Amino acid sequence: MTTQRIVEALAHAQELGIAREDARILLLHTLGRPLHERAWLLAHDTDALPPETAAQFQALLARRINGEPVAYLTGRKPFYGLDLAIDTRVLDPRDDTETLIDWALSLCAYPAGPAPLRLLDLGTGSGAIALALRSQLPEAEITAIDRSEDALAVAAENAHRLRLPVRFLAGSWFAPVPDEQFNLILSNPPYIAENDPHLQALQHEPKEALVSGSDGLDDIRHLVTHAASHLLPGGWLLMEHGWDQASAVRALLMDAGFEQVQSRRDLAGTERCTGGCMSSAGDAPAEFTSATTR
Repeated sequence: MTTQRIVEALAHAQELGIAREDARILLLHTLGRPLHERAWLLAHDTDALPPETAAQFQALLARRINGEPVAYLTGRKPFYGLDLAIDTRVLDPRDDTETLIDWALSLCAYPAGPAPLRLLDLGTGSGAIALALRSQLPEAEITAIDRSEDALAVAAENAHRLRLPVRFLAGSWFAPVPDEQFNLILSNPPYIAENDPHLQALQHEPKEALVSGSDGLDDIRHLVTHAASHLLPGGWLLMEHGWDQASAVRALLMDAGFEQVQSRRDLAGTERCTGGCMSSAGDAPAEFTSATTR
């Protein structure tokens, strides 16, 4: 059997149709090296791969061709500067969701008074949103909810390993916090229509975290309907949604009485997140109040 060099292994992956970045990450994982060490691969591209390493790499490529996310294959995913542990119990966090984090942090830059900001992450999954916010807002009180006990186990493991304390609660949407109010509610809810052809490409991810009714908006409707009673004065609801749903989500928010309704674009220029406030302060973003209603 001919010994394969690193450069040849990566070239073979591209011939199979694997994206270059995916192939690099999978090879670094196979070699037991940090997943960010792309420069190491370039410096060692003529190094020979041990036969067992080459075989392991080929096995991972076969699984990637079959549609398994790279994060499931490596068990890791970088998100907002954090190294998250990821497996099939949770969705693979998308880079697009960082748009939601940036927007939330811009709102949290406004003064909140003596009481800490209270943030709620609904459908937390791996804990990506809650933990990213915790890493940037050490004084905030952050609660994260998911109806999946399996997902909460992953999130709690990430929080423990990263030393980022978050209150995790099990239940459906607002059910675990019936009488609590927050300055900011965020969610990356299921938003894919049940007959969407793109679901085939997502077959390895938990369907219950993806699909939301015939038009993909069932869960977003629920969030919009019930968020107002859980927001402090000046509080915001921010949601991620599908590439073509921004207009529909804005309409839902405006019909529910939200103000300053607007959308944010991801790095690809797609309207990826939409939100609104329950009270306004002229043309400027509403400041969070210091109320501590529970």
